[in-house]
Amino acid sequence: MRVVVAGGTGFIGTHLCTELDRRGHHVVALSRSPDGAGLPDGVVLKRGDVTDRNSLEAPVADADVVINLVALSPLFKPDGGDEMHDRIHRRGTETLLDVAEEAGVDRFVQLSALGADPGGPTHYIRAKGRADEAVREADVDHVILQPSVVFGDGGEFVHFTKRLKEIFAPGVPVYPLPGGGQNRFQPIWVGDLVPMVADAVTEPEHASETYELGGPDVLSLREITNLVFDSEGQSVSVVPLPMGLAKVGLSVLGSVGFPMGSDQYRSLQLDNVVSSNDVGAFGAVESDLKPFDEYLGLTGPSDDADEAVAA
Repeated sequence: MRVVVAGGTGFIGTHLCTELDRRGHHVVALSRSPDGAGLPDGVVLKRGDVTDRNSLEAPVADADVVINLVALSPLFKPDGGDEMHDRIHRRGTETLLDVAEEAGVDRFVQLSALGADPGGPTHYIRAKGRADEAVREADVDHVILQPSVVFGDGGEFVHFTKRLKEIFAPGVPVYPLPGGGQNRFQPIWVGDLVPMVADAVTEPEHASETYELGGPDVLSLREITNLVFDSEGQSVSVVPLPMGLAKVGLSVLGSVGFPMGSDQYRSLQLDNVVSSNDVGAFGAVESDLKPFDEYLGLTGPSDDADEAVAA
């Protein structure tokens, strides 16, 4: 099967193209600036930009499946301002969809985001929600995947946690975390997510479905912060930073070019937890997925088995 992956050289894209190639698909990775990106030799690299329709037509022309991974980070303010979320996520998706429809592709797989909502509280969430609406309304078979935050080698989630400390408390062991870090995440490892995306390419039962996907643990930002610093042998004392002060700080920083702003402030008040974890639709068991602390090297995969034996 010929699979075109828009955003194929990014964090998730690199892992996904490798998995699709391993499964025997003919994989074309699209990127605005294609390079090796550590992809297998069998993956074809081509230039493709979702804001430039002409760049998409030739690569998509004979595709069986198109996967849209193109995304801006919700964790940092994008270059060009918050309106870039609508340009890339909504309009970019609409452009890629239109090209895919004209090419007669069999399936369009959309990697969205947990909580995507056209009426949501942030530019990112609204744009993702509007993109999902466009996918559902398009005249092409589709699958929409909405994961919680994705972690793994090459990802930015761990970096984001460290960056927050650099913003609010550089060089000191005290970490004034906005709101005390009470907002919750259900992080999923890229190595668990990617096989699900690959399954969505071929399995007919996933047609016209939307799936919420999360990892095995629900963790507050405070717990995540402690785990990240523990894994590096550092100790931090988390203290609550009133959300009003965080709003002022991030808004001011955003106005002077710092990569965070009011959208990130709003994000720090939101939970990112599935209402019903749909990993079972892909044959996965939630408790078997890789926990965040295991990825950080704080626990080992045999810990649960040891505990079971001891019991």
